Amino acid sequence: MNIFDQHKHQTAKIKRQDNVNERIPDGLFLACPYCGAQMYNKQLGRYRVCSKCGYGFRLQARERVTLFTDTFTEMDADIVQTNPDFPGYADKLSRAQEQTDLGESVLTGEAVIKGQKVALGVMDPYFMMASLGSKTGEKITRLFEYATENQLPVVLFTASGGARMQEGINSLMQMAKISAAVAQHQEAGLLYLVVLTDPTTGGVTASFAMQGDVTLAEPHALVGFAGARVIESTIHEKLPKDFQRAETLLKNGFVDKIVPRETLADTIGQLVALHQSTEV
Repeated sequence: MNIFDQHKHQTAKIKRQDNVNERIPDGLFLACPYCGAQMYNKQLGRYRVCSKCGYGFRLQARERVTLFTDTFTEMDADIVQTNPDFPGYADKLSRAQEQTDLGESVLTGEAVIKGQKVALGVMDPYFMMASLGSKTGEKITRLFEYATENQLPVVLFTASGGARMQEGINSLMQMAKISAAVAQHQEAGLLYLVVLTDPTTGGVTASFAMQGDVTLAEPHALVGFAGARVIESTIHEKLPKDFQRAETLLKNGFVDKIVPRETLADTIGQLVALHQSTEV
């Protein structure tokens, strides 16, 4: 083969490869964010769990409601941010709302899980990384107030990248606001059950995500306040591989139990039923 024929052969090969790539849909093959295992999308199954390490891929709030509840009635869907004045904030909100079918980064309502009635909140990592905005705080606060008034346990799936920087101090104030509602709910002798999902970080971890009576976590969920790189640059030491993972938190007493996603609804139902049976 002369040099010109070789060039033609290589060009044809590249074109065939391009045609193959065009026929492969995006998202068909995935890599596990925790262990790096490569897998076909459908291998994740209904619960979207890595078959090698058990890591649960991130879910939208409405997906979680479908997976874990018998029935669900949404509350406060009309609470949305109406006056964003940070540059570009309105566009980001609009994209997040379209992608998640939510008005804000948390979905709240009354639900039945394995026959047990609860007030349910689910934070959505696909809505601006489930950042804590003022309207997010308002919805979660109202959820606890509703639960206290109606003598219901609260189940809250947390996921967040922290406070929403576009709202500044208004975002940070939500930590105290929600914490006050949590305290009133607990003073009424009602159960607050937290499920830590990947990732739960920043101000959410520093407040209501760690105030539950029972704290569950999904396998390998990232849970922490500051990021690992920030901590390493501060203490000038290399952190362990599983630093800020659910398993490390369990060993150090911050988590009560790590529960695989497939059995999570059963565990929640059992814990709520147990608490109800012990109420005076």
